[in-house]
Amino acid sequence: MEPQQETTQSVKSSLSVPLSIVVAGLLIAGAVWFRGTGNIDTTAQVGTKPVKVDLGNLPVLGDENAKITIIEFADYQCPYCEAFFTQVEPILREEYVKKGLVKVQWRDFAFLGPESFWAAEAARCANDQGKFWQYHDLLLNRQKGENEGAFSKENLKTFAGELGLNTADFDSCLDTGKYVQTVKDDTDYGRSVGVTGTPGTFINGEQVVGVDRNDPFTQFKVVIDKYLK
Repeated sequence: MEPQQETTQSVKSSLSVPLSIVVAGLLIAGAVWFRGTGNIDTTAQVGTKPVKVDLGNLPVLGDENAKITIIEFADYQCPYCEAFFTQVEPILREEYVKKGLVKVQWRDFAFLGPESFWAAEAARCANDQGKFWQYHDLLLNRQKGENEGAFSKENLKTFAGELGLNTADFDSCLDTGKYVQTVKDDTDYGRSVGVTGTPGTFINGEQVVGVDRNDPFTQFKVVIDKYLK
C-alpha cells in the first residue's frame, strides 16, 4: 500500500506545478485584459441591438435637437480614445455636428488608473467654468502614456491656467475631490449598459466598440448614415 500511496502523491505533486502555472497565467491574462481593454481593441465592432443610454450631465457638443446622438464612454489616457479624437471626431464635427445632424456627448469610463480619474475630475472642474470641451480637447492632445505623469494634478492645474480658468476655483475643485463619486458613477453606468472597452460609442443606442486603425471612420459613418435616412 505504501508504494501506491507514494505513486499517487507523486502524481498529485507533478500535476500541481503545471496547474499552478495555468492558474497564474489566467490571473495575469485577466489583469492585462481589465487594465488594457481600451488599448488592445484595434477593430471597431458594431452592436446589433440598440439600447437606451442616458446622456449624463456634461454639455452636449452640437445642436441638442440633432437627429443623431453619439455618446462616447472613454478614458482620457486610452490611446484608442485619442485615435477616435484625432481621426474620427474631426470628421464628425465638420461633416455632421456643424450641420446640426449629430450631437456628441462624453461620458467618463475611467479605468486605466489614478491619472484617468484625475483627468476626468479635472474636465468636470473645467465644466464648472464653462470650458468642458476645451479642456477635453486639451487633455486628449496632451495624452502621453498611462500613469506616467502627463495627467498629474500639477499638470492638470497648469492646463487650467492655459485655458484662462480661475485657477483658485479649479484647484479647490480638484483638490477636494468634488467629482470623484461622479466619475465613479459614470464608469459604473457604462459597465451597466455594456461598455467593456474604450472608446465605447453609442450611436442612437447602437454600440460601436473600439476604433479600426486602418479605416477609423467607416464603421461610424455606416451607422450614422443609417439613422439619417
